Amino acid sequence: MESLNASDAKREFGEMLLKAQKGPVGINKNGKPVAVMVSATDYADIEILRRTLIQQEVQKGLEDIEAGRVGRGSEVLQSLRKQILEADL
Repeated sequence: MESLNASDAKREFGEMLLKAQKGPVGINKNGKPVAVMVSATDYADIEILRRTLIQQEVQKGLEDIEAGRVGRGSEVLQSLRKQILEADL
């Protein structure tokens, strides 16, 4: 992925738009990545994938509830606390 610093991205915005049509363009500020510009088509595909993954996870959760594979919140927290305390030993 090609990357530009923020000031170059601002100065070369038109060129960056053209580059984003071919592939993602990273934008860095103070040497750290802060954004990625992608084409509208790529963004739409990412959103479809994101929604699909969320729907799948919700469906898994509903199936777990129906199958009785869920625990009470307090029991889960107690188990996590125990794991943390044992890891510290």
